[in-house]
Amino acid sequence: MSDDAEADAVFAYPAVAPDATAAYGDHPDQIMDFHAPHDGEGTAATAPLVVVLHGGVWRERYDRQHIAPFAGFLARRGFAVANVEYRRGGIEPGSAGRCPDTLDDVAAALDALPGLVASHLPQADLRRTVVTGHSAGGHLALWAAARHVLPPDAPWHRSTPPFRGVVALAPIAHFGVARELKVCGGAVDQFLGDGGNEAWTDPAVLLPTGIATTVVQGRADETVPPQVTEAFADATATEGEPAGLTLLDGVGHFALIDPAADACAVVAAEIEQLAW
Repeated sequence: MSDDAEADAVFAYPAVAPDATAAYGDHPDQIMDFHAPHDGEGTAATAPLVVVLHGGVWRERYDRQHIAPFAGFLARRGFAVANVEYRRGGIEPGSAGRCPDTLDDVAAALDALPGLVASHLPQADLRRTVVTGHSAGGHLALWAAARHVLPPDAPWHRSTPPFRGVVALAPIAHFGVARELKVCGGAVDQFLGDGGNEAWTDPAVLLPTGIATTVVQGRADETVPPQVTEAFADATATEGEPAGLTLLDGVGHFALIDPAADACAVVAAEIEQLAW
């Protein structure tokens, strides 16, 4: 199935309403939705927490709603889920934008997560937190898991990693290769803009992290080609901390977050391995 056909399937799902929504800042995009765990047999007393970061090339038109069915799917698998929104877009219409605002928001959201979870998702076990993200959100997930690698003077630095693991789905994980392949119409350079510091934002540079990392990628992905993920995996191996790499035959870009696709079940299994 082509990426366009997979995208049509994903975007055709009706919105999945969260159990709660909370703000982590004053901007309208600084919010996150919470989905309580429910496996069909009742609501769990405690469950691993999955933080979901949506994709969409960091562009304004794509928000967390398109990944809400995936968040609901994870909740039905017994996870507590936080679906994070963040500022996107850029100065020019359609621009990938928006560094540093996007990174400011992801850092602020994850730093606020313990307090918000206590109030809005008490079933979540923060000791078993896994962050996942798709496409540009996969970049953000890998970046979020590497904030402790940033130099102390970086605005997003934190001293300790807050996650048990990260599962990145078709991520824009290696800026150099993504730039060479002109991924998403040159989105990397649009995201960085004039002032973005690539050394502080490229997951392939922020290594090693000491965080268990798995990448899931479709071999038929036309949007973020497998070469990008493979280059990131090679970089992790070079640093002596190889990431897990699951390549799925016949799978494109969007099936990874399609609850009806076999690829989505593979993603859930990879998250389970890190969370339990």
